[in-house]
Amino acid sequence: MEPLYIEGTDESPEIILDKSAGNFEFKGKSLPEDVKAFYNPVLEWLDGYIANPNPDTVVNFRMDYFNSASAKQIMDILTCFEKVYQKGNDVLIRWHFASDDEDMEDAGASYEGIVDLPIELIAY
Repeated sequence: MEPLYIEGTDESPEIILDKSAGNFEFKGKSLPEDVKAFYNPVLEWLDGYIANPNPDTVVNFRMDYFNSASAKQIMDILTCFEKVYQKGNDVLIRWHFASDDEDMEDAGASYEGIVDLPIELIAY
């Protein structure tokens, strides 16, 4: 499975999905003009990953900001990892947030209450 790398910009996050290296990262801001077009390759890659996942998956989210349209896409991403988890694989979501950023902390806590996944909230 080929890695997927999307370089971050002022309006879109850096995304690294590398199965062989076990590296799954989302970081930066997410407010792309066409959210569905931006995240579609990510969701397609994750569909392939669901079919043949690593036995252990650790995903790091270090988002500075995301809009409501991006929040839906992040939910879809978490749902993909939830499917991996429900197949009996170990999955851990690490939700990093600045210690003074209550919005990002609350977002992580909200996702934690919605999906059936271990989510670790990490202040930095």
